[in-house]
Amino acid sequence: MSLAATLDRIHAKAKAKKGLRYFAIFNRVALAAGFLPSGFVKIMGERFTDLSNNHPMGHYLEALSRTGYYYPFIGVLQVLAALLLLIPRTATLGAVIYFPIILNICILSLAVRFEGSWVSAPLMVLANLYLLCWDYDKLRYIFPWNKMPVPSN
Repeated sequence: MSLAATLDRIHAKAKAKKGLRYFAIFNRVALAAGFLPSGFVKIMGERFTDLSNNHPMGHYLEALSRTGYYYPFIGVLQVLAALLLLIPRTATLGAVIYFPIILNICILSLAVRFEGSWVSAPLMVLANLYLLCWDYDKLRYIFPWNKMPVPSN
């Protein structure tokens, strides 16, 4: 059996389970709740945290807040990803937009040893990965082991 067929079979079994569907909804709401406040703070041009500039993460966030339009742009993307996650029809796009943002936050938090998100950032990455796997049927054609069906005329 091919890799694509195996993944399709596993995915279909998972999608049939009611508990996993509720878990996907919970993850969408939880991830949206994580980005909405921080995104709005950035859009308003305010500092995201009161960390001292002596702390590496505080220094980074201070520099980031002084970048001009880039800081509110990140906030707009965070709010956009969160809102898209809350709408069932656009949840996949929201998860795709959310992933690089939260992965960057996670790697940054680990790199500067920021204890404030050692647990939450990796958990948010895992929750987002769950959503991407949940929507595998919509994303499967971007993988090299799946081929687009050829329409017959």
